[in-house]
Amino acid sequence: MNESNSSAKVPFNQQKKASLTYIIVVTIIAAIGGSLFGYDQGVISGALNFFSVHFSMSTAEIGFVSGVLAFGAMAGCLIAGFLSDQIGRKWVMFIAGALFTISSLTLAFAGTVAILITGRILSGIAIGMASTIVPLYISEVAPAKIRGTLIGCNQLAFAIGMTTVYCVNAAIANLNSTAFNVSVGWRWMFGSGAIPAILFFVLTVIIPESPRFLFKQGKNDKAEAILVKLNGTSNAQNEATEIKKSVQSEHKGLIRELFAPGIRFALVIALLAAAFQQLTGTIAVGYYAPIIFQKTGVGVNASLIETIGIGVVKIIFVAIFMVYIDKLGRKKLLSRGGYAMAAALIFLAVVFAFNKFNTLIDILILVGVLAHTAFYELSWGGGAWIIVSEVFPTSIRGRALSLSSLTMFLASYFVSQLFPVMLAGIGGTWTFIIFAIFCIAMGWFASHVLPETTGKSLEQIESEFKTKKA
Repeated sequence: MNESNSSAKVPFNQQKKASLTYIIVVTIIAAIGGSLFGYDQGVISGALNFFSVHFSMSTAEIGFVSGVLAFGAMAGCLIAGFLSDQIGRKWVMFIAGALFTISSLTLAFAGTVAILITGRILSGIAIGMASTIVPLYISEVAPAKIRGTLIGCNQLAFAIGMTTVYCVNAAIANLNSTAFNVSVGWRWMFGSGAIPAILFFVLTVIIPESPRFLFKQGKNDKAEAILVKLNGTSNAQNEATEIKKSVQSEHKGLIRELFAPGIRFALVIALLAAAFQQLTGTIAVGYYAPIIFQKTGVGVNASLIETIGIGVVKIIFVAIFMVYIDKLGRKKLLSRGGYAMAAALIFLAVVFAFNKFNTLIDILILVGVLAHTAFYELSWGGGAWIIVSEVFPTSIRGRALSLSSLTMFLASYFVSQLFPVMLAGIGGTWTFIIFAIFCIAMGWFASHVLPETTGKSLEQIESEFKTKKA
């Protein structure tokens, strides 16, 4: 299509202002994928104690069923990145919704450990796809001035999904006998995830494709019409011009593009941000919170109820994060968040050093875990996803973001596998000190290395990065 007359074909004058309602609806639908990420990741914390007894599983089998999700997620990241640059962002979300539904039902009706593992792998693939594509999609449809807030919706949805499944787990565990939970209760925990999965699967059909992907495909008329709804007439015209220039200047090929001047710097920033998010220790706390609380002697069902407190804190502080991420900026929140998490982990290390568990120690551990969770959600929880979704050019954003997500899940796997071993081997004190050291390092990284991207269009960020070297 001839670029010179493309704007004339688009009814720019039909709408003068951006439709905030339209932007919010599109973001909420996409963010349901984030809630499924949280739901499927959190469900294991309640179901684990029951299906492990049902199948008479060994410690090694329990660890594998818990950790295999990460392998599926790694594969899902790569699949999502490739497909999103080939068939579009929205259709990858559609496929992820289908996989979330299938995996929930597979786990609910699993008759053997092998089928249980298969369901966890499918769930992992869906998680990997959703975690890659949802922040990417939101970053590409969001107006620059509120992009951080809107991408934060994905983290809020994640927290809501995880809190919801904590509540479901606790309700099933406490309203039924242990025998019932060992027999079928854990199946209801897994099966409940099919409800939001089907909702996501259906609703992704009605949202628009990313205008940046459409420009990349040469579908300028459609892209510009969507931009008008998202940004308003004047902003849409300016952004359309920037995106066209960016797409025209991009080279073909992922490897060639990743090592182009400036993109190398973006790659280093994205991979470090992805790894650091997991080295905060949050995945360990999230997966093993019931085990940590059981260690204090509060019991299985009580520990499940305490994990709900973690979920509530997540929701509250993600909401605060969304308010301030576009006001205070990425650097300030991520830097302060790193140091604050380190302080919370050092507090936990001191508490565990007493090596006595009673009501007071249980309360102090809960305070430390909740403080760490709050600081994480105020900073690196959503901040890392924002950074990795902003720094790459349109032509390779899907595949490059998949590498960042892959790094995130690889780090997540090692942390989730090593945490219980560290907790048992070197004790809680040194375990939390090690994670505190990582948090101090990421605080320094955010303040001294991370560029500020707040309020800039994706094309402006790309242009600025091209002047930097890794």
